[in-house]
Amino acid sequence: MAESSWTEVAPGFFALTTAYTNCYLVRTADGLTLVDAGLPGTRKTLTELLRHLGAQESDIDAVVLTHGHFDHVGMARGLSGAGARVVVHPRDQHLARHPYSYKPATARVPYLLSHPRGVPVIAAMAAAGALGVRGVHAQPDVVDGEPVDVPGRPRALWTPGHTDGHCALLFEQAGVLLAGDAIVTLDPYTGETGPQIVAQAATTDAAMALDSLEVLEPTDARLVLTGHGEAWTDGIRTAVAQARRVGAH
Repeated sequence: MAESSWTEVAPGFFALTTAYTNCYLVRTADGLTLVDAGLPGTRKTLTELLRHLGAQESDIDAVVLTHGHFDHVGMARGLSGAGARVVVHPRDQHLARHPYSYKPATARVPYLLSHPRGVPVIAAMAAAGALGVRGVHAQPDVVDGEPVDVPGRPRALWTPGHTDGHCALLFEQAGVLLAGDAIVTLDPYTGETGPQIVAQAATTDAAMALDSLEVLEPTDARLVLTGHGEAWTDGIRTAVAQARRVGAH
């Protein structure tokens, strides 16, 4: 099992990291929201974090999926069974139910063979349950530009490209952007670090993903929390500038 840990990255924002994959528990005055559901191997760490907070799985009010890929859906089915409401953008509802049913722009296996630094990352993800994720019936209640009706009420930002229904989530008062895989600081398929879009081996349309960075830039978020890699503390505009320099890969 790959190492798993949690840390409070900002007041009320807790990152859970397993096998280079992040999800985030957000604690607000009106409840608990989990943004993305990581990998199955994250479940034990989630339990430890909830115990630290004096809570349990049944206290999680909602799971908001930035998108429906297997490494973001991992715990969602179990948490739904524990009472959490699971929501996603309508264009990723099918993918959330069938999290391996997407076709990337480039075939994954040949891509990995040509980018060996990504192999240990993908192997760690597999060890944490990436190959056995069961889909979830998520409600299609995430609407572009609107606050999501969950604790914290983040504003959804439709950022297609990585998937058709990918949405980032902006917690405006906190100045925190949960970017999902619209922009990451570690690409699992190349092992490269720093702000970038995800490789075409896991992205539907790289050109569209780059175009979607324009949606993130005006948020002026101070802290960017991504689906893979370390938190970015230098603001979204610098992250977007670097991602554009890297481009599609």
